[in-house]
Amino acid sequence: MTEQTTSQRPHRQDDHTHPDVVVSVGTDHHAFDRLVRWVDDYARRHPDLRVLVQHGHSAAPSSSTGTPFLPGETLSEAMEHAGAVVCHGGPGTIVQARSSGHLPIVVARDPELDEHVDDHQLLFVDRLERSGRVRACATAQGLYALLDKALSSPEDFRVAPDTDHGPAEAARRAGALIDLVAEREAPEARPLPVRGDEDRPEVTVVVPTRDRPELLRRTLRAVAEQDYPGRITTIVVFDNDEPDPSLAEDEGERPVRVVTNGLTPGLAGARNTGVLAADTEFVAFCDDDDTWLPHKLSAQMEVLRAEPDTDMVCCGIRVVYDEVESDRTLHRTSVTFGDLLGSRLTELHPSTFLIRRSAMVDGCGAVDEEIPGSYAEDYELLLRLARRAPIRNIPEVGVRVLWHRKSFFSERWQTISTALRWLLERYPEFRVVPRGHARIAGQIAFAEASAGHRRAALRWIGTTLRARPWEARALLAFLVVCGVPPGWILRTLHLRGKGL
Repeated sequence: MTEQTTSQRPHRQDDHTHPDVVVSVGTDHHAFDRLVRWVDDYARRHPDLRVLVQHGHSAAPSSSTGTPFLPGETLSEAMEHAGAVVCHGGPGTIVQARSSGHLPIVVARDPELDEHVDDHQLLFVDRLERSGRVRACATAQGLYALLDKALSSPEDFRVAPDTDHGPAEAARRAGALIDLVAEREAPEARPLPVRGDEDRPEVTVVVPTRDRPELLRRTLRAVAEQDYPGRITTIVVFDNDEPDPSLAEDEGERPVRVVTNGLTPGLAGARNTGVLAADTEFVAFCDDDDTWLPHKLSAQMEVLRAEPDTDMVCCGIRVVYDEVESDRTLHRTSVTFGDLLGSRLTELHPSTFLIRRSAMVDGCGAVDEEIPGSYAEDYELLLRLARRAPIRNIPEVGVRVLWHRKSFFSERWQTISTALRWLLERYPEFRVVPRGHARIAGQIAFAEASAGHRRAALRWIGTTLRARPWEARALLAFLVVCGVPPGWILRTLHLRGKGL
């Protein structure tokens, strides 16, 4: 049979929903042209196959049906009907494939080929391959051989899909936590009994850390000095850093455990590592440069004990920047999904989060490790939890939040832009909330301008103004395009206790 390119042969209308092979490279801003090229070569040699490639920021295929991005539910449906699934080494994409009933064929991104920022996919895929959860390959020939096997013997590339959580998207996110628990041989992810007395159940505090030993010790002292009468266990998760065993404390009512992030490098993986290691039903987050006020935990636990249907409680913050302090409190006690689409509500800082662990494990799923650079992972978790039930807020300050120039995301403009674009793609609901859409588009414009990408910045400024003509972030981005230093603008905002 004569080989035909995609442009030469007609596409069926069900190419997106009933392909023979589905390929997903995820949403990372790094191109993965190597995988797209290998798959395209295979499609060219097998013109009768319908091959769907979600190519993200990579070059589009020429012999396959290509699309930059697909909604999660559409991609899951395509995977369910496919004969074989190929994907990059992202945890979320792998779990999405397994949740669709496939043993995925995985090609890890290689940082030496500028396909990723580090080698965590190589390490992660190797671990999954050894546990039998994926079929990995690193060459075009290996990929072709695995595709031949998957299409000729599909029963060898099928797994029992996760059907315990309803919609495919919920299954994917909850499944991410369950799969990673099994991989690390941690306790099974399930609701835990409330430990401790009925009036003072135990709480676990997860503190991710990297290169901040002095600030970390101050954070741990503030946790130990809580006036909450119950037992508080702190799990310090070292992320891309050598752990400090001297911090461990086994005795008393304020024990400290020290662990290393065994999941995706970054805040998302570090927080999930701590959640997985927790053996209490109530879990709190605190960043390693923030400090709790003594009454913080007591006030929040009082709400959770009184309201069994509440999954999460936050509180106000005191922003500290260059010795200037500003209180940020949200004068409402309930926050909905719609509220969060309209505004980030900076007062709901991750160091204020107190969550029922079961709301993540059996509910909306873990912190999403697919977010580029883990930027805005806290906001994305808020959105998912608020979809389940309104988030409770205590309108008083409970945490001192330190803003400083050594912040991990300081001046990481490309990471910020990519993560925010990921967020818009993941949550199409922003399109019908002009205020929220303009806010994020304006932040992207500011990040692109700060990175020196003038043309991209102007495009996003236009997107911002079309959504909301009076959005101030468009003006700030335009000032940067005109030469105003972004650091000066941010410093001016921070001194007033505000962010971008």
